[in-house]
Amino acid sequence: MRLLPAIAAFLLAGAATSAIAQTTTLTIATVNNGDMVRMQGLTDDFTEKNPDIELQWVTLEENILRERVTTDIATKGGQFDVMTIGTYEVPIWAGQDWLLPLDNLGDDYDVEDLLPAIRGGLTVDGKLYAAPFYGESSFIMYRKDLMEKAGLEMPDAPTWDFIAEAARAMTDRDNDINGICLRGKAGWGENMAFLTAMSNSFGARWFDEDWNPQFDSDAWKNTLQFYVDLMNDAGPAGASSNGFNENLTLFQQGKCGMWIDATVAASFVTNPDESQVADQVGYALAPDTGLGKRGNWLWAWSLAVPAGSQKADAAQKFIAWATSKDYLELVAENEGWANVPPGTRTSLYENPEYTEAAPFAEMTLEAINSADPNNPTVDPVPYVGVQFVAIPEFAGLGTTVGQIFSAALAGQTSVDDALSQAQDAATREMRRGGYM
Repeated sequence: MRLLPAIAAFLLAGAATSAIAQTTTLTIATVNNGDMVRMQGLTDDFTEKNPDIELQWVTLEENILRERVTTDIATKGGQFDVMTIGTYEVPIWAGQDWLLPLDNLGDDYDVEDLLPAIRGGLTVDGKLYAAPFYGESSFIMYRKDLMEKAGLEMPDAPTWDFIAEAARAMTDRDNDINGICLRGKAGWGENMAFLTAMSNSFGARWFDEDWNPQFDSDAWKNTLQFYVDLMNDAGPAGASSNGFNENLTLFQQGKCGMWIDATVAASFVTNPDESQVADQVGYALAPDTGLGKRGNWLWAWSLAVPAGSQKADAAQKFIAWATSKDYLELVAENEGWANVPPGTRTSLYENPEYTEAAPFAEMTLEAINSADPNNPTVDPVPYVGVQFVAIPEFAGLGTTVGQIFSAALAGQTSVDDALSQAQDAATREMRRGGYM
């Protein structure tokens, strides 16, 4: 009889060990943007609801994240169970059978509520391969006080000529105020996201209908020369090292008169806890040159499950949590409605609590809906994508061209030489890929 307590203790210990053994650890690769950092701070809500799942985070700068997840998925490395990827990767990787379809997000997930423009870029052959954590286009954020001081009034839909005039008028070097802050950091998703979208509005394109590179065109010369001249006259020092996060910091510190970048930044520049100019921010659509295209892009940072993961069910539970309507309400409860991840769900933009709290909501939705990845340029092109070209070669080529253009911004090469180098690099890549 004395053995019974010992046996009971043994059995209980075994049960506990079994429970520990059944715990699933998800390794999640994500970008170090503010919304993702905020998500990590709220994941107690997920783990309380799913005590059998533990989360391990790998949070990386944008360019490094892209390198790591691309290498891992292409080599079937299996380091990650959930990957943060973008609209560029999803159709290409799904076509390679590198991603698992998200067919187990739960009955209450409401896929139909996802914004059509965002959902369409994440769907292949009728199946959703990534769920959007936030969606975005790009627009102008500007200091209303500096615009007024310059004696100018921002139109809702300005031209690039107006932006250049305003940027130069608002620049005040003595007080460390730059008229405009734009991406200069090299990378296909950094400076080339901005410059490709900008070039669309100038009538430029990466390739003609026969896949011949077009960097020797007048339209690209006008785009890059305008950009370099504007940044030299009105941009911050060291701009060739600045990406999204660096420019966000400059704007929040009151050092930028204007910033043209992702619509998702709006909640951060208007947050009084983070931004010194929160009460002075206005918004306008991305500029144009009168040719029928504006310089705005279309993107979603999304969560996907690599085909090599052995934890697909747990991974989809996490993705469903992080991209659900309930998650938006969780953020609103903790951070306020203005700070929920934008650009993913129709119901968010029908919610008066959100639209009242977020003065940028209507213009964000307009920018997202106006971007046309199937017809991104003034002249016809053989590719899909607004700020990228949806071919596998673009990630490498876009980064190469981004490095060349970043050097031009830094004054290490001329605009003409940069365009010549870009033309040569693109021609080599297209020939190597059998496009030409």
